[in-house]
Amino acid sequence: MSNKTLYLASPYGFSKHWSLKLLPEFITKLESMGARVWEPFARNSSIDTSSPGWANKVSSSNFNDLKQADGLFAIVNGTPPDEGVMVEIGIAVALGKPTFLFRDDFRKCTDSDEYPLNLMIFSGIPADSWNDYYYSAFDEIDCKKKAIYKWLRN
Repeated sequence: MSNKTLYLASPYGFSKHWSLKLLPEFITKLESMGARVWEPFARNSSIDTSSPGWANKVSSSNFNDLKQADGLFAIVNGTPPDEGVMVEIGIAVALGKPTFLFRDDFRKCTDSDEYPLNLMIFSGIPADSWNDYYYSAFDEIDCKKKAIYKWLRN
């Protein structure tokens, strides 16, 4: 099994229902594959959001976690996807982190005929095999032919 750390970028922590129903499914799936999952909403739960400077503490914590993580798994549903998740992807790409994208949202969200999302999101993913880093169904995540499965085993 892997000991790689995967930062889970998603907007699901903003909704109580999503954080109770959706986030655990992703965390369980990724952990069952061997990843140590860092979920930022849980990791920042001790920060008092009613105190001055809380926003800087949260963003600094997320940035430091991204620097320390081995890779990023980003849930990019929405049109457009959550802006915080997009920033986290940009940071991961700039840091050279392996980046894996999940989108099971059927709506078109692109300026490209090739990619299903804004083309800049794919700048940190191998151009010749980007489909291996892109997941359009929950059951694809642990597919042995896809990139995250192979990455967690190397």
